[in-house]
Amino acid sequence: MNEMRVVVVGSLLALAVVFYALSGSREVPVPERAAEPKTSDVLLFRDVRVFDGERMHEATQVSVRDGLIEAVGERLPVPEGATIIDGAGRTLLPGLIDAHVHSFGEARRDALRFGVTSQLDMFSDPGQLATARAERASLAATDRADLWSAGILATAEGGHGTQYGMPVPTLTGPDEADAWVAARQAEGSDYIKIVREDLHVYSSERRLPTLDAATARALIESAHARGLLAVAHVSALDHAFESLRDGADGLVHIAQDAPADDRLVALAAARGAFVVPTLTVIAGMSGERSGLADAALVGPRLSSSQRQTLTARFGDGSRPELIANARESVRRLHAAGVAILAGTDAPNPNTAYGASIHDELAQLVSAGLTPAEALAAATSAPADAFGLSDRGRIAPGLRADLLLVDGDPGGDISATTAIVGVWKNGHPVPLEFAAATAATLPPGILSGFDGDGLDAAHGIGWVPTSDRMAGGGSDATLARIADGADGSAGALRVSGRIALKAAQPWAGAMYVPAAEMMQPVDARGLSELVFRARGDGRQYAVLVFSGESVGLPAVQSIAPGADWGEVRLALADFAGADLATLRAIAITAGAPEGEFSLDLDAVEIR
Repeated sequence: MNEMRVVVVGSLLALAVVFYALSGSREVPVPERAAEPKTSDVLLFRDVRVFDGERMHEATQVSVRDGLIEAVGERLPVPEGATIIDGAGRTLLPGLIDAHVHSFGEARRDALRFGVTSQLDMFSDPGQLATARAERASLAATDRADLWSAGILATAEGGHGTQYGMPVPTLTGPDEADAWVAARQAEGSDYIKIVREDLHVYSSERRLPTLDAATARALIESAHARGLLAVAHVSALDHAFESLRDGADGLVHIAQDAPADDRLVALAAARGAFVVPTLTVIAGMSGERSGLADAALVGPRLSSSQRQTLTARFGDGSRPELIANARESVRRLHAAGVAILAGTDAPNPNTAYGASIHDELAQLVSAGLTPAEALAAATSAPADAFGLSDRGRIAPGLRADLLLVDGDPGGDISATTAIVGVWKNGHPVPLEFAAATAATLPPGILSGFDGDGLDAAHGIGWVPTSDRMAGGGSDATLARIADGADGSAGALRVSGRIALKAAQPWAGAMYVPAAEMMQPVDARGLSELVFRARGDGRQYAVLVFSGESVGLPAVQSIAPGADWGEVRLALADFAGADLATLRAIAITAGAPEGEFSLDLDAVEIR
């Protein structure tokens, strides 16, 4: 991954999280549910193949009552009033557990529709944790997957994790570790995630600050003293080895600079550590493309946000050795008996909440697991690793989080995408996505800048944006200037300075077409963004934000010269953008450090 790809992808993620907060979609505590029902649906799955979390059983029956699995056996009495579900030719699985996500917006709803009934979050807003804890203790009907989370991650000042638009308390040394862990536990973190990442695996040109081994070790020791697991974000073999040597319970990525060597494999096996390889996102970095968006059993059920992140790209994908190394590492670790857990790292490019767990299962099979072992990696294995004692298996007394599919995923892992039904707490889950409607954005001039101010035909119009909202030091100023393109009365000047304080810096201008920040408008039927521009030789990113919740933006790059010129960008070339829910268009500068200046005029959407 070259520096430009690192910068662009990081900036997209940072902007997505920041603008998600601005959109009003930030999850806040909800009122307490009404008293739980004394009974829920009584179900009997009849003559169904059952994967119990470890192995397959043919022609089995499973009964469910009050949100729990009541009995499992070859012949069960039919409970009074039970709904009978024919399992002939089908397989019943425990609800899937995605062991690596970043849960924002509609993540938990999108996940549940694809059979992911539990998410293990590796960094997100801690404001949602109290509600999540209460919800996962409930057996009431719900439309969201349960959530466990690390909350805020442990990182160095300016390090990975500081670029995503929320306050991140950082560490400078081991003496700060215990207070930092205590603060996370007080916020509701279920485990601690430690970042050992300087980007050297991806870029020879740029390094991020990262925690040293002594500070990471102190964090691990403090987490264990407080009864919490400690997991490590790594991409390099040396950081992986140091993390396990110093007591980390697991790795939530796999090393990609080289296949796992004998030293690392032996250490992971001896320590009883687990590894969440996140092969799907590494495949995206390497240039592989998920086929889920076009899959007949998956594509029609994706929300636009899921489709957007699934079809987003990590630059030119010129590093196929990353996924080759990762797959070989999985093969070696698995052969040594190291627990492998399925996790997607959604919503990064090439992933989508819920849907991508099915890609990850296929990736694990390609890396040497049998289909049954891959299914265990998304059910019993993460339940065991993270102490989720009420789920991950089909057995009496456990939570009735269930996934029913056509066919036999024990023979063909792709059968998990043939979803017949999902049940959460014994209640059926609607499988189809229902999109909201938005006001229509008509074609025409958005801004001509020929009046006294920064005119906008629709919505809030032009606002500055910079990485200061993510703890950075870059700035942007918007001003009308006289004498625009082709003799017009005026133009917009976007100027400022890029500082490298943030992990991925940005600054520029954003056009909001609705009357409220980041609310969607319907731009279907429009095909092109056209404007006049002159610049300073820098490369600028043109970003389109869209989706049911603000997700990863679609991007095209421009590099305007010193003279006015026309820029024409086909909206269809913004890969993954959902024009039915257009939320904003931004034009931003990024690295290198220094001053920038860009003039815009006659901005039109056609």
